[in-house]
Amino acid sequence: MSRLVTRAPAKVNLTLHVLGRREGDGYHELESLVAFTGAGDTLSLDPGPELALTVSGPTAGPAGPLDDNLVIRAARHLAEAVPGLRWGAFYLVKRLPVAAGIGGGSSDAAAALRLLAGLNDLALTDPAVRLAAGRTGADVPVCLEPTARMMRGAGETVSDALRLAPLPAVLINPGVPVATAPVFRALGLTVGARNEGAPHPVLVADAGVDATLAVLAPARNDLEAPALTVAPVIGDALRALRDEPGCRLARMSGSGATVFGVFADRRAAVRAAARIRSRQPEWWIISALLR
Repeated sequence: MSRLVTRAPAKVNLTLHVLGRREGDGYHELESLVAFTGAGDTLSLDPGPELALTVSGPTAGPAGPLDDNLVIRAARHLAEAVPGLRWGAFYLVKRLPVAAGIGGGSSDAAAALRLLAGLNDLALTDPAVRLAAGRTGADVPVCLEPTARMMRGAGETVSDALRLAPLPAVLINPGVPVATAPVFRALGLTVGARNEGAPHPVLVADAGVDATLAVLAPARNDLEAPALTVAPVIGDALRALRDEPGCRLARMSGSGATVFGVFADRRAAVRAAARIRSRQPEWWIISALLR
């Protein structure tokens, strides 16, 4: 069989409400509207008898040990659930920053499961695929079918696809990797505690950009404030977006350090990305449509 190829797009948390910390397992309970971009990594699979992974690309260096890569872990978890699973050699081209709050590793793992599901005639809704996704990482289930969805719980509950209006945006990562654990520690919720805050707004299907932004505006990312104590440069990136003409909303994604700004139109987003890039050439900056 010839090589199989898929994209692993960046995941953006348009909202991220931390509802509390669960009694039984200690996990933080989340409610998050997740969207995806056209930008991302590329994963290929050459079917064969041996499981292997080769990583290249501009952000391959910080991707970590190959044996611990989420692509390999996802494949092994699926093999545990599907006896005789066909697999092979994966080739990952890394373009997304690592430990950046945009699900790079999780999206790579989900891409691996999509390729393996196709190779083995498994539906993405197959319980074995879903189980492998959840065992690999909290963000992997929502990345399996990368289109806008609500993610709840510790990532195990994912809604059907939402008809989200494409949002013109600029994504910025200021070049500082931010691990998730210190951000949650800075949030400071003890087991069993609930986080006070307004409930998540309801997104109306087929709403336009203006109506969607009106819903998103009063929502929040509860990890933004604690992440600023871990990596204050996140605040610099947010200010850079908010100072740009046409920026309608600026917020952090995930646990950081990537931030995003939603703009009035795609042209305004492209111009803003170019201006910020000219001032901060060391930052990772792209314009994209979130959907």
